Amino acid sequence: MESVDSANSVDSAKSVESVVEHRLHPVTPLRRAWAPVAVLIGWAVHDPDQAQRQLTGLTTTSLLLGLAVILPTAALYGFLTWWFTHFAVTAAELRIRTGLIFRRTAHIRLERIQAVDVTQPLLARVAGVAKLRLDVIGTDKKDELAYLGEAQARALRAELLARAAGFAPGTAQEVGEAPVRRLLHVPAGVLAVSVLLTGATWATLAAALVVPPVLWLATHSLWTVLAAALPLFGAAGASSVGRFVGEYDWTVGESPDGVRIDHGLLDRAHETVPPGRVQTVRIVEPLLWRRRGWVRVELDVAGSSNSVLVPVAPRDIAESVVARVLPGVTVPPSLIRPPRRAGWCVPFWWRGYGLAVTDDVFVARHGLLRRSVALVPHAKVQSVRLEQGPWQRFQGLADVHVDTGANKTVTAHLRDADEAAGLLQAQADRSRTGRREARPDRWMA
Repeated sequence: MESVDSANSVDSAKSVESVVEHRLHPVTPLRRAWAPVAVLIGWAVHDPDQAQRQLTGLTTTSLLLGLAVILPTAALYGFLTWWFTHFAVTAAELRIRTGLIFRRTAHIRLERIQAVDVTQPLLARVAGVAKLRLDVIGTDKKDELAYLGEAQARALRAELLARAAGFAPGTAQEVGEAPVRRLLHVPAGVLAVSVLLTGATWATLAAALVVPPVLWLATHSLWTVLAAALPLFGAAGASSVGRFVGEYDWTVGESPDGVRIDHGLLDRAHETVPPGRVQTVRIVEPLLWRRRGWVRVELDVAGSSNSVLVPVAPRDIAESVVARVLPGVTVPPSLIRPPRRAGWCVPFWWRGYGLAVTDDVFVARHGLLRRSVALVPHAKVQSVRLEQGPWQRFQGLADVHVDTGANKTVTAHLRDADEAAGLLQAQADRSRTGRREARPDRWMA
């Protein structure tokens, strides 16, 4: 017995010794050195009058002495935070150790990792480095390692996914990055036309052109006009130019570790939609896209910020990609509208509501000008609720709400009350059966 215990202790000691800690890329101090400077900039923005008085009161000598103190302090801060930051991958977790004065060690269990994304801002692409971002179950904020060498980031991503899939630590590095098969690529011309045909773009632009002159005529206050105009022009830019830049060169591929998404003109992002973690898929069809047969596919993934699967594509191609995310699921060709008396509750717009239930998914539609069809796998339904307002009770109607694991709700609006009651019980039974028969979520299976 003693020899066995000693052997076990030797093995455990070897396993502890085999954990190798790494530092981030040497360019990281340049990024972190901006923190003290950012504090000063934040103070100046918060109180510009006081900052202006302080600056005008400084002599050239005082300003040079201040810079001589601030710049080396910022550089030293960036270097020390880089020097005291380490990470290591063990057999069960990713360990990140940080802290200059107060030490902090994050233990990220590999089986709780939802997705591992590699992002490259423009300056990071120039420097040849990348940021590794992790979606972890139970956390709202992404953990990240910034920055790593581009090749190191991809290798670490592949190793984390392999270990999360259950590969032994000795073979995880040998597995390498899983092969990918392209499913979809969005041409730049198609993306540009889709942006121009989006009603939100023109609505925000029209508001930005109309509201400021009206405010000027009403108030004659430049600050009031700027306070209204800048957010409106910012929203118009984000919904047009910002969307085009962010969704440029959008590519969707299929691999054993999930659906890969690569996109971005200035900042490149390499994201993964893990299999089995998708809670809801929404197929969105704006009014001006219907003549061309285009749709947009959005996602709700529990614990992940990945929300777009396909920015724009023909419906048949988009549905084929949806079938990869939800294996065995087909989008119903038609949905059943509410009864005509629903028009007394929601005039005209009730025609945009619809419902269908298949063996695999709960499907609900809403929207008349901008249609949105939501598909929820039965296994992902967390709860089902029936609600009736006073006027709905008078009309014999009810809403059925389906709550998912991504803290989202899909609603079948204005159904017949008897139909809604039956749907409530039937959906609860389908959800229990779906969770019992669902395969465990496993990457690279």
